[in-house]
Amino acid sequence: MPTVVWAMMAAGLSVLIAGLFLARRRFHGASGLDRILVLGPVFEAVALAMFAAEHFFAARDLMGIVPRWLPAPLFWTYLVGIALLAAAVSFIAWRQVQLSAPLLALFFLIIVATLDLPNLPQHFAPHLRDRLYWTLTLRETAFACGAWVLTASLLPRGSKLRIALAYAGRGVVAPICVFYAVEHFLFPQFVPGVPLEKLTPAWVPWPHVLACVIGAPLLFCGIGLLIPRTVRAAAAFTGTILVLLTLLFYVPIFVTEAHTSLALEGLNYVGDTLLFAATLLLAGLGTGTEAQA
Repeated sequence: MPTVVWAMMAAGLSVLIAGLFLARRRFHGASGLDRILVLGPVFEAVALAMFAAEHFFAARDLMGIVPRWLPAPLFWTYLVGIALLAAAVSFIAWRQVQLSAPLLALFFLIIVATLDLPNLPQHFAPHLRDRLYWTLTLRETAFACGAWVLTASLLPRGSKLRIALAYAGRGVVAPICVFYAVEHFLFPQFVPGVPLEKLTPAWVPWPHVLACVIGAPLLFCGIGLLIPRTVRAAAAFTGTILVLLTLLFYVPIFVTEAHTSLALEGLNYVGDTLLFAATLLLAGLGTGTEAQA
């Protein structure tokens, strides 16, 4: 396997072990669904660490996506890697999250503004390529809003700003979940979770059923995030489903592709799906005792 794949695996596993260990006090201090939600920052950190390692070890490949109007693309590639790693460390150590969470949200919004929106088609067309542009744009937007809700959850309880920011973040994540759910129903032949262009492998039984099994919770989550009484249940249930999807679906796919040219792509799908799962868990924060330092 390429060095970058080993580096991403090592970074992800290291952060996962450290994150679960360091989160044990907050985990035991929470109760019920909050015990699931407190793991959101940990899973977020795992994915961020994986992508940070990719920026360090595959910098010359990734520098090609830096906007042409920015000078020194290699510098920006490494800087993004450092920023992602810093956010991952902050999340697992649970230090300076009040700073790292809004900066991470801003980072994803910058990605949307500089990379996604300029490439977004100006019309709604039924072609696969157009569908993927919307999927990618909404993906980064959801990532930003997940970090946004995390930021809100750290503000004083009962403050109007906390409530407004949390509602705003969930108000964006919710329709994205519904959009992705509809994509699962319309395009069941593609891998579930974040519906991109990769086809579900032939060895996976009943791919259309799997698409519905994932699409239905996403639809439930999209509705549940908008109802105060169901926010935590929707976030915890759907986030857990996607974590299990990562472990039981995408990790096995990566294992089958580990010694092929698709190894890096397979590991990227692991990180993407885990990051989306963490985003949904973060969207449920701020409604209980789960996010207190």
